[in-house]
Amino acid sequence: MNTDMESEPWYREGLAFECTGCGHCCSGPTNGFVWVQDHEIQDLAEHVGIEDLDLFERRFVRQVGTRKSLVEYSDGDCIFLDPRTRRCIVYSARPSQCRTWPFWPSNLESPKAWGKAASSCPGCNRGRLYGLAEIRSLCKSESSTGSKSHESDS
Repeated sequence: MNTDMESEPWYREGLAFECTGCGHCCSGPTNGFVWVQDHEIQDLAEHVGIEDLDLFERRFVRQVGTRKSLVEYSDGDCIFLDPRTRRCIVYSARPSQCRTWPFWPSNLESPKAWGKAASSCPGCNRGRLYGLAEIRSLCKSESSTGSKSHESDS
């Protein structure tokens, strides 16, 4: 017999998260992808004060197949992660992929997957408790962009 409790995900009681600003989610050591949509590119360009979108894209965006990703430093760090302070310099205009961390489908597959994310993210399991509806909304938002940081474009 299938009950409502059995059909709910393992995180049905919610998950705690509070960004510590540590920069771990924005850094290497491996290269990956921070997928961006055109409207996010526009927002980022405005945030850094570059009116010429072509110039902004040449400096900060790379084409990966049919998609666009932010450029990274050679060590795998995001181009917008300040190497000195380890803080995001575009935090208020960051792309959806960044805004929805750590509530990505891959991190929510199981308690083990969440634990793996938490092992590199000191903000997991602390701070504000996100309810199931909010987690689903964030996860849906992330899924709609097709974002998968530090994974190939397959």
